[in-house]
Amino acid sequence: MKRLTRGIAPTLGVLLLMLSLSASAFAADKYVALGDSYSAGNGANSTNLNSSCNRNTYAYPYVLSQQKGYALTFVACSGAVTGDVINGQVNSVTSDTKLVTITIGGNDIGFTNLIIACTTLGCASQIASSQAKINNELPAKLNSTYAAIKAKAPTAKVVVLGYGRPFANPPKTCLAATGVSSSEETSLTTLVDSLNNTIKTRAQAYGFSYADVNPYWAGHDVCASNPFTNGLTILHTADSYHPTRNGYANGDVPAIRAIIG
Repeated sequence: MKRLTRGIAPTLGVLLLMLSLSASAFAADKYVALGDSYSAGNGANSTNLNSSCNRNTYAYPYVLSQQKGYALTFVACSGAVTGDVINGQVNSVTSDTKLVTITIGGNDIGFTNLIIACTTLGCASQIASSQAKINNELPAKLNSTYAAIKAKAPTAKVVVLGYGRPFANPPKTCLAATGVSSSEETSLTTLVDSLNNTIKTRAQAYGFSYADVNPYWAGHDVCASNPFTNGLTILHTADSYHPTRNGYANGDVPAIRAIIG
């Protein structure tokens, strides 16, 4: 019996070690989702994960984590600017983080003011103001944000998303685009492209991947039968000009997966 016990003990130890190593090998990769309302999930008409930040299960971070089996740390928040990422959100990124995604920059150039102006009295001056912020302020703010992420997890895969163009080219008129003239639609598309180009340039300077969502957005403008961007939503104003559920699932997620697999 003693010989049998002595023989079983080492075998059991080996089995436990193998099980431990197996569990570690199959542990879910840590994924941290940073950013603003375009990451949190505004536009999906849900706050079923966090009401103060409008996080929900229709947002691209949650959908992506379910598809890939990631362990999601979801800290993106509606209204966030680059400073919020640097001073708070980035603390969730650690050295063992495998994937980081972020959509940020829109609020730094006055996204809310653009919506208000463009759907009411006209937005030529606000568009000019936002473009000036893109030219003069945003690059440095993005640099600081991306540097903070890289410092926290230098080996993580970081995917930076751009913003979807809300309007068709040539412009269309419909109820969802109420208040926005054709010339304003054209100017806003130019502004979004300028914003995205700045985000792309700064992200790539830090070795990050840029996810261009607009090839997936084509044909899904606010006036389309299957829009990827909400137009003006009176009952849920915070959802106005944010991605729809289809935009998150069939626009943002495929753009990210084209990079990470």
